[in-house]
Amino acid sequence: MRSATARRLYMVSASDKRGQSMPKLFPTLVSVIAILGSSSAVFAQSFTLSSPDLEGGKFKDQQLLSEPYGFGCSGGNVSPRLTWSGAPEGAKSFVLTMYDKDAPTGLGWVHWVVANIPADVNELHSGITAEGNRLPAGAFQTRTDFGSAGYGGACPPQGSSHDYVITLTALKIEKLPDAITQEATPALVGFFTRANALGEATLTVNQGR
Repeated sequence: MRSATARRLYMVSASDKRGQSMPKLFPTLVSVIAILGSSSAVFAQSFTLSSPDLEGGKFKDQQLLSEPYGFGCSGGNVSPRLTWSGAPEGAKSFVLTMYDKDAPTGLGWVHWVVANIPADVNELHSGITAEGNRLPAGAFQTRTDFGSAGYGGACPPQGSSHDYVITLTALKIEKLPDAITQEATPALVGFFTRANALGEATLTVNQGR
């Protein structure tokens, strides 16, 4: 049995040792966390999406919504060419969306959805039709907030500018569930996309009228 004095001396000694070890351990932990954070940032930055069809960072007239939609724009409703690189390791397919977060609906507005883009594809050609012409084999378009499948061009209200966010999400599955058909709503596609996401690349176009 240790005396009370001996026990007190032991506790003080142990406390000193713990206090001395922390300054040595703390910088190591900080370094590890910094390295992990830096690696994640580099990885996130490597997945990029771009469009050679934009002009000065804006959609051209031919890519804007066409007159028959009734929103006051008279564009050609031609989808732009999109290219990407640096997809996350293990990506087995992609989903692409175009979303106007500033639309005066309280919910935004989904302009375009393309599902089941194969993993070995790194671009979408311009001029993809509502019927899916010029899409990669296996990919298909689903319903947008216009009520039907296919690209719907930008058309902000007169006197305003909106941010149109084009997002390419890399998935860990080759295909979305069978419940996702051309009639699927944007919300349903979004749910299964997020549930299987490995990473995403975005391109934001600020368009005014």
